[in-house]
Amino acid sequence: MDLSFINSWRDELPDFYTALAPTPLRNARVIWRNEALANYLNVPDGLFNPEQGAGVWGGETLLPGMSLLAQVYSGHQFGVWAGQLGDGRGILLGEQQLPDGKKFDWHLKGAGKTPYSRMGDGRAVLRSTIRESLASEAMHSLGIPTTRALSIVTSDTPVQRETTEQGAMLMRIAESHVRFGHFEHFYYRREPEKVRQLADYVIRHHWPHLQEDGDKYALWFRDVVERTAVMIARWQTVGFAHGVMNTDNMSILGLTMDYGPYGFLDDYQPGFICNHSDHQGRYSFDNQPAVGLWNLQRLAQTLSVLINVDTLNATLDHYQHALLTEYGQRMRRKLGFFSEQQADNELLNALFALMAREGSDYTRTFRMLSHAEQDSAASPLRDEFIDRGAFDSWFARYRERLQTEQIDDAQRQQAMQNVNPCVVLRNWLAQRAIEHAEQGDVSELEQLHGILREPFRERDDDYARRPPDWGKRLEVSCSS
Repeated sequence: MDLSFINSWRDELPDFYTALAPTPLRNARVIWRNEALANYLNVPDGLFNPEQGAGVWGGETLLPGMSLLAQVYSGHQFGVWAGQLGDGRGILLGEQQLPDGKKFDWHLKGAGKTPYSRMGDGRAVLRSTIRESLASEAMHSLGIPTTRALSIVTSDTPVQRETTEQGAMLMRIAESHVRFGHFEHFYYRREPEKVRQLADYVIRHHWPHLQEDGDKYALWFRDVVERTAVMIARWQTVGFAHGVMNTDNMSILGLTMDYGPYGFLDDYQPGFICNHSDHQGRYSFDNQPAVGLWNLQRLAQTLSVLINVDTLNATLDHYQHALLTEYGQRMRRKLGFFSEQQADNELLNALFALMAREGSDYTRTFRMLSHAEQDSAASPLRDEFIDRGAFDSWFARYRERLQTEQIDDAQRQQAMQNVNPCVVLRNWLAQRAIEHAEQGDVSELEQLHGILREPFRERDDDYARRPPDWGKRLEVSCSS
């Protein structure tokens, strides 16, 4: 089947981009491809084995219908207005049109300088492309909305970061790359007609059922608020910290995007900061829900040219309800509760307090809890705690709560193991795959991708155990 590409962004939004081509890397070659995603997109195997070079995956050739451009947007970075930003190292190659009507951007990261690179070199490195490929696919398998990774290209082009690294490119796939910052760009340029033009474009392509509704802008914004709330609630339930929640990194579709200094919790630390550039802790794990609302408030400001302020504020007020509803439902499932009871929050908070005091591993705690039996005080989780008395007290209350459900252990345990992952993408696992790949061995990268595709499968090996001490001390920055 031939791949079909359209260019709606180019055709419908002529003032929203700069047309330009990628700058190829030296001796570029494909080292990883996402076979499952490629099959879904009907990408022929032969495309991953070009006769020479890296082909479309390295920006060296085009597929029929592709038209290359870098998008312009602006944004708030670490709470401060940063002005014009844009695709500083990424180029949109085209929008693939699938037979079922769905449309996906093919976006090449690390494609070279653009007019929006500012002081940057427009490049990505092998380390950052591997981290994004692993994280996006891990999140997808956990059921969290995200961009996807289709391929990785490495090269002999040196790129300077903290050290000299290998230049690389990542083919990122998403239904859309529209960000909050796209709307901010034209709002702050005092071009309200372009804010409306962009809103109409987004609704036409991604909320077509709203096009003829008289309240289409208000209904659309409400859905954006809900999608953002659901995404962040899901982050919190799996212990994921994004690390750089600037408005230019926020997807209008509620997709997790722009993976850089991310991290999954090892020890449970509510104030965990995964980005060592975040000196104030603005994007700490426990602050993500509040930042999500702050970012939506910035988006709402740009939409004040389309929606009255009272409606915007009422919609923003819905954010907390949407987030807490999603979070509450998911955490009850993680705890094995099939009904809602008033004391559930107290029981969860007591567990979190115990975990924080003891430095309990977030993922392992909930996974091991899924083996609990409601009529037995014995639990493999008990040995994870130093203060056994405190754990026993909490666990007794927990078993009493389970007994109110009248659900047998086997059914509950299976349900819990379907939502409590055994494996998440810990930074040390990503680092191990990176170090192997930098030496020319991608077997660990392939292995880790395979394991992350089945996060709920029971296992007892390095991938499921606590990280080594050095693995907890890894520092990750925006260059990651």
